[in-house]
Amino acid sequence: MKKIMIAFVGLLLLNSCAELQQVVNQLPQGTIGNADIAAGLRQALDKGIDLQVQKLTLKDGFYKNGLVKILMPAELQKVEKTLRDIGLGSLADDGIKMLNRAAEDAVKEATPIFVNAVKDITFDDAKNILLGADNAATQYLQNKTTTALYNKFQPVIQNSFAKVGADRIWTNLIERYNKLPLVNDVNPDLTDYVTNEALKGVYTMIAVEEKKIRTKVSSRTTDLLKKVFALQD
Repeated sequence: MKKIMIAFVGLLLLNSCAELQQVVNQLPQGTIGNADIAAGLRQALDKGIDLQVQKLTLKDGFYKNGLVKILMPAELQKVEKTLRDIGLGSLADDGIKMLNRAAEDAVKEATPIFVNAVKDITFDDAKNILLGADNAATQYLQNKTTTALYNKFQPVIQNSFAKVGADRIWTNLIERYNKLPLVNDVNPDLTDYVTNEALKGVYTMIAVEEKKIRTKVSSRTTDLLKKVFALQD
């Protein structure tokens, strides 16, 4: 027990992955190993995906979540203000709701891509993640999955706009705005905008769960999570 405590205290002073490996090597056999650390990080990311990303796929998963709710793109905020000023606030509200509905629909495609990325975590990856920032695991996942997720989300969002009527609502909204006197016509790429906002939302929610696991012992719901994240306490 004394050796374990000394190793844990020493870990708090470490600044490099190489030093983390030295401490892990010095722990008594059976305490924790390289495979456990990598598995613990995989489990933490799986938990974030299961608990947080799945929420985004539900109705209002984006729309009623203040952390990730998709608002008007910058170039349309003047459209929103103008519509509200002339009593067409409900039209603007419908437009915002449809953006979020499309994102909720698209995120259903994310889980298989995340699962593959999580499986690929190596011990070298895990060392960097474990002693990294509160969102280091999320950043790893973001680096590994952004391109694949964008390519998966984009056509789904495009189809969702048609399915939930967003294309019709937005056409009506923009046409009404463009007919107003003394305004510049707008025609933003809403599919690209919502795709990128959906990606941000996904990573934001995974980071929420990761931070909980790192900072709250009560969020470490398995023996492996408790054992691995005790190393960074």
